[in-house]
Amino acid sequence: MRWRKLVLQNKTKQLYRLYIDEVGNHDMKPHLGDNERYLSLFGVIVASQHMMNVVQPDMRRIKLKFFQSDPDERIIFHRKDIARFRGAFSSLYADKTKRLSFGNVMLSMYEKWQYTAIIITIDKIAHLDHYSVWRYEPYHYCLAVMLERYVYFLRGRRMKGDVMIEARGTKPDQKLADSYRRLMQKGTNYVSAEWLQSSLTSREIKIRNKKADIEGLQLADLLAHAAHYDHLYTEGIVDQHKSHYSKEIARILREKKY
Repeated sequence: MRWRKLVLQNKTKQLYRLYIDEVGNHDMKPHLGDNERYLSLFGVIVASQHMMNVVQPDMRRIKLKFFQSDPDERIIFHRKDIARFRGAFSSLYADKTKRLSFGNVMLSMYEKWQYTAIIITIDKIAHLDHYSVWRYEPYHYCLAVMLERYVYFLRGRRMKGDVMIEARGTKPDQKLADSYRRLMQKGTNYVSAEWLQSSLTSREIKIRNKKADIEGLQLADLLAHAAHYDHLYTEGIVDQHKSHYSKEIARILREKKY
């Protein structure tokens, strides 16, 4: 009986974390070009045990296999650095076999790893036309909508979790932290403050620098760009995907992860 009680206690410690990345320009201007018009927040929800036991070890093995020659060098996956062959990823430029092998390994991991994806995209021009008074900046509006989905996810599983996002700079980070606190205090149009406070373990959003080498933030970064363009594609806003690789990531997300 005591053993069973301990097992039940351990089960209650399972937590989720929502890792968030952004794609697009979060500024609001009177005149926006097509490249500035749409902003997406992309998130991956991962159980803490799965992150520690599966995602982190897998990602570290991949870094060691393909890129790490110095045992003390920290390899951080960043989509732009990989796509532009910068830094540790420069070897992918000349070695096509290595590039294809790495890409295929990552696609297999995107399917294997257990996570739930969420994407929120805002048309800033349409939003500005619709509302004469802004309640949130575009970024914070998307954050409120994403938190609503996350809370429904957690409550449906009777679980709790928290939220982590990559640092963007002192002023943007402070505004984001303030916005998160207000949401926790007041709730949204669809989720009460009580629901937010009972579902989320912290009234503060966790903001971490890229150099902290957090695998969950790297996973969100690797997937977000493909998810953003696929969302625009499915809405008929763009004609095609950026690349075949991007299309494959989008297929995995659509078929198995959203």
